[in-house]
Amino acid sequence: MKPFDWNEIPSEPLNEKMRRQAVHTQRLTLARLEMKAGCAVPVHSHENEQVSMVLSGRLRFLLGNGPEEVGPGQVIRLAPNEPHGVEVLEDSIVLDLFSPPREDWIRGDDAYLRRG
Repeated sequence: MKPFDWNEIPSEPLNEKMRRQAVHTQRLTLARLEMKAGCAVPVHSHENEQVSMVLSGRLRFLLGNGPEEVGPGQVIRLAPNEPHGVEVLEDSIVLDLFSPPREDWIRGDDAYLRRG
């Protein structure tokens, strides 16, 4: 199997402050997100377990038990169906892992991300 190369995976603009690259496998989705400061992902939930790794920048996750700031080198886990939103505090690059794969993204049913 050939390795995935982020340099060859198209970068999809979701809105003026967010771009996404995604790899979908049989059991997971891996996404590389580039987000500008001021970008916001509204509170939502999904069936997928999510693990977010901040490579650069700073995010504030809006969780049921209060906000949680995550910065470079930090990882946060979100349980399936856990309501969450995100405020981007600094220009950021984030890797998100989802299991099972994000079928809504594959179908293009991700309008909540396109509002930015």
